[in-house]
Amino acid sequence: MKNLLLAAAIGDISGVPYEFEGRTKDYDAIDLLNPNNTYSDDTICTFACAEALIEGKNMAECLHRRGREDFYRGFGGRFARWLMSPEIKPSYGSFGNGSGMRASSAGFLAKTKEECIELATRTALPTHDHPEGIKGAIATALAIFYAHQGKDKDFIRKNVLDEYYPDWSNKTYAEIRLGFYFNETCQLTIPPAIICFLESKDFVDCLKLAISLGGDADTLAAIAGPMAYAYYKIMPEELIANAKTKLPKWMLDLNDRFDKTCQ
Repeated sequence: MKNLLLAAAIGDISGVPYEFEGRTKDYDAIDLLNPNNTYSDDTICTFACAEALIEGKNMAECLHRRGREDFYRGFGGRFARWLMSPEIKPSYGSFGNGSGMRASSAGFLAKTKEECIELATRTALPTHDHPEGIKGAIATALAIFYAHQGKDKDFIRKNVLDEYYPDWSNKTYAEIRLGFYFNETCQLTIPPAIICFLESKDFVDCLKLAISLGGDADTLAAIAGPMAYAYYKIMPEELIANAKTKLPKWMLDLNDRFDKTCQ
């Protein structure tokens, strides 16, 4: 498999036009190649974490530097303030969904469950060291790890959704969609993203299910997208090409280096 990091970036890019005033629950209205799409903070943080993991760099320093280089990409308020400080501040104990959206590299890199948990925890700690923030990163990364290792959806449901979010165990997409609303916590983002993956038919379907929940569209898709790619092993070439026209050179270069590391 190639373009592993792009799975999150494509989810992010596809979801950006459907945030805030563009929010929709109309599955059929979603255009994953909407001309207004672009990457957001989700992609920056995903690539910054991957850079730290494969190059042995300090996680907080990578997040801080890359975020400051490309500041106007929709960073959440507390994370933005963390970036604005010239020196790296201690973690502020967040349980926001940012820990889930940036953890995909841990799932693709890991060779064992234990390593996956350790790597995912490392991606969360600089800012999202609340137990729910760490749990969100771990659950996201484990779903990707198990899918990448060839586990079936029943296994992933039992060992991720049931294990980490038992209150969501028996919920279906149809049940959660109607009353779903915008929320930026791990607790109300990670489980729905997992359900979108579990009920999807392919990568595109997964993204459209995530976006049409009508919530934090780009982050839901950035979390669910890598799960779908790890499982289905295919992403449409036109989505890959579109992402590559939107991303800066450092991300494209890192995307290639990350693939080689994982191989």
